[in-house]
Amino acid sequence: MNTSIDGPLPAPPSGHATSRPTSGSVLKKLGPGLITGAADDDPSGIATYSQAGAQFGFTMLWTMLLSYPLMSAIQLVSARIGRVTGSGLAVNMGAIWPKWLVTGLVCLLFVANCINIGANLAAMGASVELATGMPSLPITIFFALLSLGLQMFIPYERYANILKWLTLVLFAYIAVLFVVKIDWMATLKGFVWPTFALNNDSFTVVVAILGTTISPYLFFWQ
Repeated sequence: MNTSIDGPLPAPPSGHATSRPTSGSVLKKLGPGLITGAADDDPSGIATYSQAGAQFGFTMLWTMLLSYPLMSAIQLVSARIGRVTGSGLAVNMGAIWPKWLVTGLVCLLFVANCINIGANLAAMGASVELATGMPSLPITIFFALLSLGLQMFIPYERYANILKWLTLVLFAYIAVLFVVKIDWMATLKGFVWPTFALNNDSFTVVVAILGTTISPYLFFWQ
């Protein structure tokens, strides 16, 4: 078995014939990878994109042409490293870099994750407040306790299966296209004709879009 990061993926063991995967087998194999990809569409990300759209309209759509290839490449590389080496990203970093450096990076990741989780919970509470008028603070605390309880008391395999089916809600984005009136010419122009004002608001939104799309925790999850 070749375990070099830049080498080919491990070949199937000899003596076992490879069969063409069926749709059922593919669906059964979908799990953590699908959940990790869907997790990038988190409440803080939705809030960031909503803010960008409310503030700049379609003029920031060009950032998708920049962020999507970067996000895809980084996640593919991270997943390949994990599959070939059989170890997580932190372990592989520790095999190359000094321990103190890896420890510092993991600590920074921990802080960033805490901030990101807090932003997600706050966005969930704010969304419920917007829809129902209920105060956001108790709702945020409820979501935090609910998430913690689900992770602690539900077996991993069952919880992962639940989260896998919850990713179907992403099809709501496709449904929105059929119920919302969209200026497709302005949308196309926003994609292919970058518009960027040299001011603090524009820089802040671009950094926020890249930060919420290419989140560090995704690399470690993959």
